[in-house]
Amino acid sequence: MRRGNGVTVWSQIAAQLRIEIDSGRTPPGTKLPPEADLAQHFGVNRHTVRRALEELARNRLIRIEHGRGSFVAEPVLDYQINRRPRFSEWVRRHNREPLGEVLSLREIDLAELAEADIIADALSLPSGEAVIELERLGKADDRPIALSRHIFPARRHPGLLKALAAHKTITAALYSIGITDYVRLRSRISARMPTPREAGLLALEAGAPVLQSENLNITEAEIPLELCFVIYPATRVALIVEPSGSSDLDSDHRMVG
Repeated sequence: MRRGNGVTVWSQIAAQLRIEIDSGRTPPGTKLPPEADLAQHFGVNRHTVRRALEELARNRLIRIEHGRGSFVAEPVLDYQINRRPRFSEWVRRHNREPLGEVLSLREIDLAELAEADIIADALSLPSGEAVIELERLGKADDRPIALSRHIFPARRHPGLLKALAAHKTITAALYSIGITDYVRLRSRISARMPTPREAGLLALEAGAPVLQSENLNITEAEIPLELCFVIYPATRVALIVEPSGSSDLDSDHRMVG
C-alpha cells in the first residue's frame, strides 16, 4: 500500500480487490479471505479492511453475510416492471440468452389451489371453475433467475392448454389462439425466504431471500387474462418501479413490505 499519496489506504485495497473481481480471477460466489487474513496480506488493521469491504458491498460487487464472510456477488439484472411483461425481451436487454423450462402444465379445479380465493377474485371466476396452471423456470445463460406460476381461466381461453404445450413462450401460445397483446394491470411485490424446493430450483445460496411479485395481466379488451406468481433471487434480480408518468407503469402498481 502506498501512503501519503492522497489516496486512502482502504480505497487502494478496495481498488485492488475490484480488479480481481472485474478480471474474473475471483468469480461470482467466491468467498473472500477472512478480514484478519486480508489485513495481514495488505499490512493494515482489520478496520481498514472492513472499510474497503463495505465500499465493495455498497457498489454491489460483494455481499457480506454476517457470521459467514464476504462473497463475490453475481451481476444483478434490473427488471423494470412495466405494462408489457416479456421475459425474453428483458433477458436479452442484458445481453443474456433467455431459456424457459416448463416444470408442469395442467388443467385443474380452482378450488384445489391454495390461493383459490385470490385467483378467483383477480380473474373474476366463480368457485369450482377450471384453470390452467403453468409453472416455469426462467434462466439467463443457464442461470436461474425466475420461478413462475401462471394461472389462466380455462373456459375463457379454449385451446390454450394445447397451445402452451406446443409453443416455447407464453406470448406465442396466446397469439396462436387470437390474443395478440396483453398488458399488466397491477403488481404486488414482497420479500420472503424461499421454501426448500424454491431454493433448490433457483440454486440459491444458504439464507438468500427472494422477491415475490403477484401480477395481474389483462387483454386489450381489459378482460382478466392471467394471474402470475413469480419469485426472483434477490441477489440476482432487482425490481425497478418508476412513478406513473415517467414510464408506462400502471398507476395501480404498488410496493409492499
